[in-house]
Amino acid sequence: MICAVVPAAGRSQRMGKQKMLLPFRGSTVIAHIVDTLLSSAVERTYVVVGYRAEDIALALSGRAVSIVTNSDFDAGMLSSVRSGLQALPRECTGVLIALGDQPRIRKELVNDMAQAFLVSRRRIVVPVAGGQRGHPLLFSAEYRAEIAQCYGDVGLRGLLLAHPDDVFELAASSDAVLSDMDDPEDYRREREAFDA
Repeated sequence: MICAVVPAAGRSQRMGKQKMLLPFRGSTVIAHIVDTLLSSAVERTYVVVGYRAEDIALALSGRAVSIVTNSDFDAGMLSSVRSGLQALPRECTGVLIALGDQPRIRKELVNDMAQAFLVSRRRIVVPVAGGQRGHPLLFSAEYRAEIAQCYGDVGLRGLLLAHPDDVFELAASSDAVLSDMDDPEDYRREREAFDA
């Protein structure tokens, strides 16, 4: 079983407002991303909230997701990843970390990553565009304990660096895997690129 963890707990300070709740394609950024995951090969989705947690949970009401609260969300994204990992059921064998501010990710990419995870027999799958590694990241649930203890200084990049022989690089058809939204200009770009 592949489970998705969506870190969506930050304060969005560079955006000036909670970016997860910004309008996107007739919905919100976070609801759009969750809907993409729910239509994909992912079997369970966990959204990690912190700042404006109730508003994000409300934006996702009616969707088959689990809400996980990260009380230490100011510690950074890895703290949200760790909170999500703690909430996963034992039967989860693969974990997809899908950024909450990457709305151009398509279900086809998620499905391709899930297939590569099963077929390649590698324990880490990362999409690549233009020679650069991006997100989302899919890895074996075997790494949960390691991530809980390590990589506080470098984040999940540390996992890839520590296990280079376990990494499968999946060629992505779009540079969406390299783009996220930190400020209003990023938000405008993502909306325009989605409609292009």
